[in-house]
Amino acid sequence: MGNCVLQDLVMAGVRWELTENPALCDIKKPKIQQNLFVNQKQNNEKNIVVPAMAPVTIDTVKSMVERPTDVDSLIRMICEFNHPLRIGATNVVVPNIATKPNGLVIITDLPSSDDDLSGKILTGSAGEMTDKMLAAIGMSRENVSIIPLLFWRTPGGRSPIREELDLSLPFVNKIVEMLAPRVVITFGTIATTEFAKTSLNDAHGSEIVSDAGYKIVPMFHPNYLMLKPSAKKDAWAALQHVQNLLKNA
Repeated sequence: MGNCVLQDLVMAGVRWELTENPALCDIKKPKIQQNLFVNQKQNNEKNIVVPAMAPVTIDTVKSMVERPTDVDSLIRMICEFNHPLRIGATNVVVPNIATKPNGLVIITDLPSSDDDLSGKILTGSAGEMTDKMLAAIGMSRENVSIIPLLFWRTPGGRSPIREELDLSLPFVNKIVEMLAPRVVITFGTIATTEFAKTSLNDAHGSEIVSDAGYKIVPMFHPNYLMLKPSAKKDAWAALQHVQNLLKNA
């Protein structure tokens, strides 16, 4: 591996290439190694100052994601990536990668507190609703991959800032590229804005063709459906549309 590659990985706090087994990401009480700090040692009666690591840039991330050749390697990279939100999160929230894919991928909004505790996406009551929605069209997490826009919960579940999204999206885009879906559902407002480039209220249940050729169907997030049961009728129509798209693709 060339020096420039190693430098990029070090800058991003990545240690995935040294790990043989990916295991479940666990970032409880992460070591602070990338921020502004000074490590002083006594060496020959002189203090040695270790300079702060340079911040991770979007260009660095875009370069990094081109290196993994499979999804497992990419997820290992995500698990070790020093995203600004990492230090405040309990766990990295890893994507659900279908073991028997059927061409459908869900891109969902931000991890919940349940997701943060479990390290898995769409858990708790939202996860139960998701499983019911998939079962209604004869599917499950076994054949549907689910990818969060961010792999770390924001403090208090606040809306992410632009930089936080931009440092995560290259990973999301690369996973989608590797999975090569026929249809992508976007759950929620932010996911729809980022991937369908439109408003969820305007585009719910519609069909949008992406630049990569797959079809995007924006849908209300399961949390919204629990808060507003009357919207379930529209969600069911959107799910049937997705089912038809998969049959005819």
